[in-house]
Amino acid sequence: MLNVVLVEPEIPPNCGNIARTCAATGSRLHLVEPLGFDVSDRAVKRAGLDYWNLVEIFVYQNLDALFTIRPEAASDLWLATTKAPRCYSAARFSPDCWLFFGKETAGLPRDFRERFRERCIRLPMAAEARSLNLANSAAVLVYEALRQNGFPGLLGMGEMAEQPPTVEL
Repeated sequence: MLNVVLVEPEIPPNCGNIARTCAATGSRLHLVEPLGFDVSDRAVKRAGLDYWNLVEIFVYQNLDALFTIRPEAASDLWLATTKAPRCYSAARFSPDCWLFFGKETAGLPRDFRERFRERCIRLPMAAEARSLNLANSAAVLVYEALRQNGFPGLLGMGEMAEQPPTVEL
């Protein structure tokens, strides 16, 4: 199962959109504190996040705590950063990989990026653009990882596939 990690996310709608992507894809969501918002049941209900119960969510005090609790993350991770030396299309994602995304204002910590330098990837964009929206970046990488693995457990077609085509004369 794919793992999406948000390190110190700051903007609630980004986390909500990423949670929705995780719900739709069966991916796990890991949040590394501090968080810029409340994820209690009460706050989630008030925000109208009716899909929140479809997401397996884990919260960690910091990156060290995540790697202590989930040591397997260190062996199969990818770090999304605008500072990466290579394009995400060069990555070969496993079905259980860990995709790390940094906070909106600063990205992933430099020492973390340097520790896993060979696992840093970026989404191509125009030189004038600072970065893509966090939720959009996460969606691109989640779906690329799923595509590379044959979209495990996901429906590959919609209701139109069940209906015969109609031809008007």
